[in-house]
Amino acid sequence: MTDGFRIICEIEPPTRPDLKHARHQIGVLSPVSDSFLIPDNHIGRATVSSIAVANEVQAMGGSSIACVNSRDRNLLGFRRDLLTGAAYGVDQFLFVQGDKPSVGDRTGELTVRAMIEEARAATDQDTFVGFDPFRLGVTAGHRRRMATWKQTADFVFVQVGYSVDAFLRWREANPTDLPVYAGVMVLASAGMATRLRASIPDIEIPDDLVDRVASSPAAGVDAACEQIQALRETGAFAGVHLVPVSRFREVAAQLEQQL
Repeated sequence: MTDGFRIICEIEPPTRPDLKHARHQIGVLSPVSDSFLIPDNHIGRATVSSIAVANEVQAMGGSSIACVNSRDRNLLGFRRDLLTGAAYGVDQFLFVQGDKPSVGDRTGELTVRAMIEEARAATDQDTFVGFDPFRLGVTAGHRRRMATWKQTADFVFVQVGYSVDAFLRWREANPTDLPVYAGVMVLASAGMATRLRASIPDIEIPDDLVDRVASSPAAGVDAACEQIQALRETGAFAGVHLVPVSRFREVAAQLEQQL
């Protein structure tokens, strides 16, 4: 976008060994997306490697950010991921703790902070000579002050929310010079609102939005696009982290007209 406000679209990674749907999402969203975020075994289920899908984004001419969680990794596995990322030219990562897994357990060896320190240290290793330093992102919740150590990251994704005022309150309470991306998620149904409220205790979804979506599913797309525009107009954010869920076609069509 001409004013520097960036839209980072999250795509749904494959749960089967088939990249066709991922490629379709990338193709549809490319006209309105400055970059793509690829989740990593999100909601605790196995998916195709976020680094492999990020490489697919780049093969299609896009920019990518691979999400990597600490839940599933020991130190050796994480070093493998850094090597794989460098080999593919994937140099942007979002580090997260990870949701509760549906099978197995957390490794417990790594934290997000340790992953940042390890990725920064990799720059000084002979193995990575000739490669640019990784760009690293962290997440932040609405109701907690951002930990001081997160200032060592390169960008911040703030938890999904449905209130521009709440995002502005977060900005005021957490001064930082890092690029901050506000989380915007399309509400696809009233049932989705129920699930989000149950799984994300801090999330606040306006009842009137839920009612509108219950009457017309398109209302969720309209609300998300309006929120993006409102966040852009505040001038307080580098952009948004947009989660279009199954409505990616409708979101792309509307944003193309809006932007």
